[in-house]
Amino acid sequence: MGRDLDQINVIPLVDVMLVLLVIVLTTATFITTGQVPVQLAKAQASSDRKDVPLVVTLTAEGTVFMNDQRVPQDGLRGMLSPHPRESAVLLRADRVTVLDRFVTLVDEIRSMGFQQVSLEVVRS
Repeated sequence: MGRDLDQINVIPLVDVMLVLLVIVLTTATFITTGQVPVQLAKAQASSDRKDVPLVVTLTAEGTVFMNDQRVPQDGLRGMLSPHPRESAVLLRADRVTVLDRFVTLVDEIRSMGFQQVSLEVVRS
């Protein structure tokens, strides 16, 4: 009654592969350009920056984040002041952001002496 092993049992291999697939899909959702979810505007051309800029995010609700940390009301000046004025500032704004709030934010950043202020968009 000896049973010959002339074939490979693939069920454990399939189980392992499905677990690996779940792990990859789960971790891939956490790898994004920023932690604060915004729907960026689309543009025909965009540049790929090599340096690490200061990232200021403006959500659709009007909340401001700097490097994924929430900025209190009128607290952006205090958070940007320790950084050198030559630093690049990357502004990520939700596409449904009120234009007036966006312009006010850009003016506040530029009035502090930061000249390299750019807007992050997705290429369409």
